Order: sequence, then structure tokens, then C-alpha cells
Amino acid sequence: MAMNPCPCGWYGDSRRACRCTVPQIINYRKKISGPLLDRIDIQLEVSALGSKQLISDQAAEDSESIRSRIEKCRRIQIERFKDTGIFCNAHMNSKQIKQFCTLDDECKKFIQQALEQMHLSARGYDRVIKVARTIADLEESERISLSHISEALQYRSFDRELW
Repeated sequence: MAMNPCPCGWYGDSRRACRCTVPQIINYRKKISGPLLDRIDIQLEVSALGSKQLISDQAAEDSESIRSRIEKCRRIQIERFKDTGIFCNAHMNSKQIKQFCTLDDECKKFIQQALEQMHLSARGYDRVIKVARTIADLEESERISLSHISEALQYRSFDRELW
């Protein structure tokens, strides 16, 4: 799913000025309800690429490397959930989140502060923990760490904004 940052599409762009008023931007963004946003695991703002970036010869990570990491992550999750009837982190229910996503005291304190500051719902909390579990799996880490939670929270762009 994708959307422009505002009705004219230029809000936050360094190359062109936005023509929208603050009320127009707020009304535009309010068209997406909180309950719908809660159901989106990863919400990112992606800025437009400049001409230099578009024509750059700089190599990005190759698809085979990415595929290998994803396959390894999938195997970790399949093994974790082999007797549960699910096969990936995204399908965990609340009970399974408690079972497979244990947090140490430091992580609990951090996520509690984030919940209060970002006004995350219970569903939003579950999504953050599932994404953090996946980040940990990509790093082949058995435990979710503070850095995993922090990264997962960064993928909740719209929860950080004031509507």
C-alpha cells in the first residue's frame, strides 16, 4: 500500500515546495483510520530519489544475498513453530507472542515507554513485537534485544506523527 505525503505529493520533498496547507495535510492523512494503520506491520516514509541516485552505478545488495537471508529466517521460524499450526511470526496470536517473544526487563521498560509516548494500541504493540522477533531472526538471535525493538518501532512512521 502506498500514499503521497499530502494532496499535492510534495510535502517534505527537498526539490519542490508543497502547496498544501497544514489543515489540508491533516485532513488528507486522517482518511486512513487508526484501526487500518494498526493492521499494517511496517509503515515507512520513503523519499523520492534524486537524479544522482537514479543513475548511480553503486551496487546495492544483490538479490541472491537477500534471498539467502530470508530463506534462513524462514527456516528458523518454521522450526520454532513446527508443532503450533503456524509457520511464521506474523501469524502468532497473543499467547504465542508471550511464549516466543520473551523480553528482558530493559526491553519491557523500553517498550512500555514507547507504548505511552506513541499511544500504541494492543494491536500495535503486537505488531511491533512480531517485527522485532523477525529482525532478531534475521540476525539469528534467539532473544529479542533492545536494538530489535528500537528498529521495529522505527517502522511505525504514522504512529510517531501527530494527526
